[in-house]
Amino acid sequence: MTAPFERTDSPRTDGPHPAARTVLISGAGVAGPALAHRLAHHGLRPTVVEIAPALRPGGQAVDFRGGTQLRVLRQMGIFDELHRVRTGGSPMTFVDADGRELLHLPAEFAGGDIEVLRGDLSRILYEASLAAGAEYVFGDSLTSLTETTTGVDVTFRQAPPRTFDLVIGADGLHSNVRRLAFGPDADHVTHLGHYAATWSLPHHSGLDLDLRPGAGSVGHNTRGRLASVAADHTDPARARAFLVFASPELAYDRHDPEAHKRLLRRAFAGLPWKVDRLLDSLDTADDLYFDSISRADAPAWSAGRIALLGDAACGATIGGMGTGTAVLGAYVLAGELSRSPGDHRTAFTRYESLLRGYAQDRQKGGDRTGRFLAPSSKLGLHLRNTLLSKPRILSWMLKAAKDATTLALPDYPDRPVNSPSKQAH
Repeated sequence: MTAPFERTDSPRTDGPHPAARTVLISGAGVAGPALAHRLAHHGLRPTVVEIAPALRPGGQAVDFRGGTQLRVLRQMGIFDELHRVRTGGSPMTFVDADGRELLHLPAEFAGGDIEVLRGDLSRILYEASLAAGAEYVFGDSLTSLTETTTGVDVTFRQAPPRTFDLVIGADGLHSNVRRLAFGPDADHVTHLGHYAATWSLPHHSGLDLDLRPGAGSVGHNTRGRLASVAADHTDPARARAFLVFASPELAYDRHDPEAHKRLLRRAFAGLPWKVDRLLDSLDTADDLYFDSISRADAPAWSAGRIALLGDAACGATIGGMGTGTAVLGAYVLAGELSRSPGDHRTAFTRYESLLRGYAQDRQKGGDRTGRFLAPSSKLGLHLRNTLLSKPRILSWMLKAAKDATTLALPDYPDRPVNSPSKQAH
């Protein structure tokens, strides 16, 4: 764990737009460490604060696709390490209540050009940013942001107050920074009609399925419901459940896993296939993730010295290619701050101009994710299974998805403004 914050005075310059030197980033998932990595390589001094006590391991697989995303991974120097820990993709098989195959989707349908576990990606970015000089503080969060003419005064739940030149919210769909600086979730987050959950369970939990690493998931649909399970990519003794269900927006405590378990049991009670065994495994699940399938839309990605990145700015819970977009966003935001070291307003404007349209186009996929995974009618299920069983249609969809990720970006070579000093961590 990082040592407590010590208040530091960042260098100042005269004039209305002092050069940015210290940058506070909220969130150590993917976007935050990616931005810290690039900022440090451009000579700025990033500090990442994360509410969790440590990096979150494991998690669902995430992917990168298309030449633009792969080029940025190479320029960041992390492509080879990601390639080493790649999952090989995650095929998806849908079956009827008796286990007969209805539809099989190949690994590249969900896995893109390179697929890794979210935890592995987060760790690689974290380690690379630490080596470049980033500072991390775990187990803390922001409680207030007050912008002044020379910086942003920040208070924390645990640490003493501190002032930074800039603050970036890279803290996901339910961003704390966005709430503090731009307004509540209700102003920015739209429920898309479904909820999703995932958790790990013992591999042999009476499922009677041939779950092998690399074989992907096996799932069963009823109207508005999907229950699926796959082998764990890293632990042969474990498997991973993934459930989706259609529902109007529900009132519940987002931080209460027992409430989440009750909602899942209510939504899936009495359904066929392996559903009852999956629900039984909830009793011992200590890593349950549960959230609505939603989208976040910030009308502007920055205000003064505060900006948003990744899902906090323009995200979708699932299916919006948020991981690749977040890494591209980190690359562009850091690059623009490097190109305009004395004018964060110009940097923020150019960053949003370059990325907003791209992010919004990718985000549209999230609007369709719930309906694709858990169609609400028998006709919807039939059409999905029938159309995607046709090789020509599947090939067209895969090509369209890859082509859509292309984006012309400037080159941002490492040009340190100030040699970063590695902080305690």
